[in-house]
Amino acid sequence: MFYNFIFQYLGSVSGVNLLRYITFRTMCAALTSLIISFLLYPSFIKHSRKNYQPIRSDGPKSHTAHKQGTPTMGGAVIVAGTLISSLLWGDISNNYLLLLNSLTLSYCLLGFYDDYLKVKLKNSKGVRGRKKLFFQIIIALVFSYLVESLRTPEIAGRLMFPFFKNFVINNSAFLIVFTTLVIVGSSNAVNLTDGLDGLAAFPSMLATLCFGIISYIVGHVVFANYLQIAYIASAGELCIFCGALIGACLGFLWYNAPPAKIFMGDTGSLAIGGALGGVSVIVKHEFVLAIIGGLFVIEALSVMIQVAYFKYTGKRIFLMAPIHHHFEKKGWTESTVVVRFWIISFIFAVIGLATLKIR
Repeated sequence: MFYNFIFQYLGSVSGVNLLRYITFRTMCAALTSLIISFLLYPSFIKHSRKNYQPIRSDGPKSHTAHKQGTPTMGGAVIVAGTLISSLLWGDISNNYLLLLNSLTLSYCLLGFYDDYLKVKLKNSKGVRGRKKLFFQIIIALVFSYLVESLRTPEIAGRLMFPFFKNFVINNSAFLIVFTTLVIVGSSNAVNLTDGLDGLAAFPSMLATLCFGIISYIVGHVVFANYLQIAYIASAGELCIFCGALIGACLGFLWYNAPPAKIFMGDTGSLAIGGALGGVSVIVKHEFVLAIIGGLFVIEALSVMIQVAYFKYTGKRIFLMAPIHHHFEKKGWTESTVVVRFWIISFIFAVIGLATLKIR
């Protein structure tokens, strides 16, 4: 918004050209969302004392003793800071940026309704699983279709793979279905990871940072050609969104650090996961998301394996799923699990970025 206003009315003013640089606006967006978080969270936490959901009775005993009564829905501030900041510093005529903001807000509202039911009914179920999944799919499907409609003929309908220069699948219908599944899967994977203080926030920031870098490269014709990846005009503007999301998550982590004063809830985790999936779809690095977000993939797989194995054998592979609870049950302290999982997420992020050079 600043970008559009300033260059429309104040384009000749000295120093204004600094705002032409995506890197500068990205830093401004990150700082703005961080400030918004610091301004809003104290009051939000104070007025959300009653907005808590019961802790799972089958979980680690320390959770019931120390986490019961902690307010949730903190993700609302994350999303608010991200959207306000990205629209403030981003080019609001950029359709990719507007679609990504819409996707994030939609998943946030779905998560907010889920959290609201949990708080209101004082249980940990919320929206029925199939109903929530249905709306996730519809939102992602509309987003994927609209993104594909914006593509240039050179990249439309093309599903691209890391490590290969020319190996692609060229089928628009298949691509839309696939990218819908990527977004839904990413949203649910981050949601499953959000089970310990700080566990989801830091890996989310790492993944967002990586995709901010990828967005900048993909939207820069010289860098894209040098690395032999698809050039996507206007994709660089997604850096501003990524910077805003990093700043908002950093502000949230200040209050979510052990012992947490606020949880992000589905309001935040569904939105962050959906946003990561959305960015990966726009920049055509869906498979790289599975690498960069390897921790999220592991968390999601642990749940699917546990459910499937129990269904067919009546036994459990893990002491508890998602897998971070398994290690808690084995005697690891919460801080040990969180820090070690952060290290794992960092390793995956580095590997994911390395795929840009390997062709």
